[in-house]
Amino acid sequence: MSGQILTSAQMAEADKFAVARGVPSLTLMENAGKAVADAIGARFKPCPVTVLCGPGNNGGDGFVVARHLDEQGFTVRVAHDADHKGDAGTMSARWKGARVALTPAALESARLVVDGLFGAGLSRPLEGAPAQVVEALNDLPVVAIDVPSGISGDTGQPLGAVTVTAVLTVTFFRKKPGHLLLPGRALCGEVVVAEIGIPAEAANTALHENTPALWRYPWPKPDGHKYARGHCVVVSGLAHATGAARLAASAALRVGAGLVSVASPPDAMAVNAAHLTAIMLKPFDGASGLGELLSDKRLNAVVLGPGLGVGGETRTLVDVVLKSGAAVVLDADALTSFQDDPEALFNRLHGACVLTPHAGEFERLFPALLDASAGKLEAVRAASARTGCVVLLKGGDTVIAGPGDKATINANAPPTLATAGAGDVLAGLIAGLLAQGMNAFDAAACGAWLHGDAAARFGPGLIAEDLPEMIPAVLAGLKP
Repeated sequence: MSGQILTSAQMAEADKFAVARGVPSLTLMENAGKAVADAIGARFKPCPVTVLCGPGNNGGDGFVVARHLDEQGFTVRVAHDADHKGDAGTMSARWKGARVALTPAALESARLVVDGLFGAGLSRPLEGAPAQVVEALNDLPVVAIDVPSGISGDTGQPLGAVTVTAVLTVTFFRKKPGHLLLPGRALCGEVVVAEIGIPAEAANTALHENTPALWRYPWPKPDGHKYARGHCVVVSGLAHATGAARLAASAALRVGAGLVSVASPPDAMAVNAAHLTAIMLKPFDGASGLGELLSDKRLNAVVLGPGLGVGGETRTLVDVVLKSGAAVVLDADALTSFQDDPEALFNRLHGACVLTPHAGEFERLFPALLDASAGKLEAVRAASARTGCVVLLKGGDTVIAGPGDKATINANAPPTLATAGAGDVLAGLIAGLLAQGMNAFDAAACGAWLHGDAAARFGPGLIAEDLPEMIPAVLAGLKP
């Protein structure tokens, strides 16, 4: 499937798979190095280049890059200290050009640097000569082989104080998590994925980049009607905190739910009625009133949390909604209300639930899971396993995980999404998709991608109210 992501260990297994199927490892290295050189040649005019070669196969790739760049007319010298062995040793022997010691002096007169020091499997901080050279790079443009040295390929996190910042990263066969998770994504620059001869069936993974290839938007059928596209309910807060619910409701309607209602407490009826037109208004009074409302099984998806308030009353409303049998998106206050007893929430959840915390809310529910050494991806997977439902951890690198180790990384969200109310819109998008019959994982993934694309299309000056209005253009771009 398009968009597959492999961990460093899975990529090593893919290499072994290719070799076992008759692709020589030297051929893989030759193809990798040539792909890097071709990517450089397509973006840079011939100039003085220093290729930094580490002791392993990443360095072996670097020697191949040097040879091909030399053939393209670049002035190349290779900086290394190690005596290379195996495939890297073979490629080192094939390089007949200039060699210099791996010191900052190797960068003198260079106009471009190729980082072949260490690949995605590095697990320790850069130190010694490699660290000294990286610290001396300053503003020189760097092209990284596989991942920028000093970054974990599995978490995107710096391994120490010294890291390479690349303008271009060329990786092979499939992306790794570190190409998409922040800050790694920002340090990679442009990412090019090159095919080097590994068979497609070597990719065995439940992790994907979130793109439209991963899910199918529920397009209306020619003979369809609004009742076939579900009825989404967004539970409003009190009169002074109603805007968040209306943002979510607007998003649910724009994304295609056939009907959308705001369930309003009595004191908020007037303010909600003054703002709603196509979105219906349904009064409820307390938990029993909400339960009675949701006894109508046509109301098949619920958003609970935005503007609702933190405390025992919200916990009771959550309990009622989870017992209703509807698909549920729990956001904001619906999550924070359980910070003192997360298990009380987890014991009530079911497979049609989506939790949409930001980092602070996630930490309240899952203390210590966001350990940088384990990484964001594994933290969200662990949270999904613990709750038995879909967990979406919001951010510039939103991670979504579902039961069974299924996960996706969403990388299309621009920084402008860091604005008040944007999360309420996301909750509404997901619930609107749930109302139309999408499963929880696909609805979360689709909603996150639509959310990011809408923000990117709008551009600077974005506020949350703009996002639902951009959804028609986003969907038009998806139309087959």
